[in-house]
Amino acid sequence: LLSLPLTLKSLPKVKAMDFITSTAILPLLFSCLGVFGLFRLLQWVRGKAYLRNAVVVITGATSGLGKGGSWRQCCQGAGVSQPGMRSGPTVQTHKPYLVTFDLTDSGAVVAAAAEILQCFGYVDILVNNAGISYRGTIMDTTVDVDKRVMETNYFGPVALTKALLPSMIKRRQGHIVAISSIQGKISIPFRSAYAASKHATQAFFDCLRAEMEQYEIEVTVISPGYIHTNLSVNAITADGSRYGVMDTTTAQGRSPVEVAQDVLAAVGKKKKDVILADLLPSLAVYLRTLAPGLFFSLMASRARKERKSKNS
Repeated sequence: LLSLPLTLKSLPKVKAMDFITSTAILPLLFSCLGVFGLFRLLQWVRGKAYLRNAVVVITGATSGLGKGGSWRQCCQGAGVSQPGMRSGPTVQTHKPYLVTFDLTDSGAVVAAAAEILQCFGYVDILVNNAGISYRGTIMDTTVDVDKRVMETNYFGPVALTKALLPSMIKRRQGHIVAISSIQGKISIPFRSAYAASKHATQAFFDCLRAEMEQYEIEVTVISPGYIHTNLSVNAITADGSRYGVMDTTTAQGRSPVEVAQDVLAAVGKKKKDVILADLLPSLAVYLRTLAPGLFFSLMASRARKERKSKNS
């Protein structure tokens, strides 16, 4: 009996709250959503404008992420030129131009950079995409194999970046992109040479970003997960021979075109560091930092399973 009057007295308050919600909260919520949508639209437009008519150098057009027109298809949509890629009929302002050189030859890298600058006069965006993968145990891998992977994945991109950097600094304009890997942030068994080269890549371009800030030059490091390419097929083994196997994880990876689109979107937004991986690899990056003991135990377990699988 005592609760009835209290309940009745509370009814006007409930109606008042409903009135406030209907007249104030909902319009405010829709306004926030509208502002957010407008902000995303402006970001998209700005990203397109940033890439439009840009001279873009993309390495690694013969295999992996660069093969099969992945970059060409995305670049044409953004209206940019693509030195270093095979070309077909396009609508770009600049005609695509192919420069062939060996990333492991520092002299050839410098000559290629000079050829690119002679052709276009400048480079707006450099995408260091070329790379080679590796499969093998540390004990069985020769130092020559370690050096070969480092030359391709680390020293080659560093040499090309340094060769093109002075022209960017002179213009106080440019964007350097490094296609690293999720393995540049975490290491998994039987990928030592590859993971080491990608860790070195991450470190170098992180330093470069800080040093280039005064010249207004952007640096973006992209860390993809598995991509459906022939990267594992073309990987080298402990003795330097070709691996020749399409890993299941690689076969189930994202399409090269999709990854290329995400990379260009990140460049358009001038992002600094981007992980393009599934949930588990992304969580592993944080696990390595927050619970290293658990991460190391999981990697040791993975090594045992892989070793057992190969021996069976």
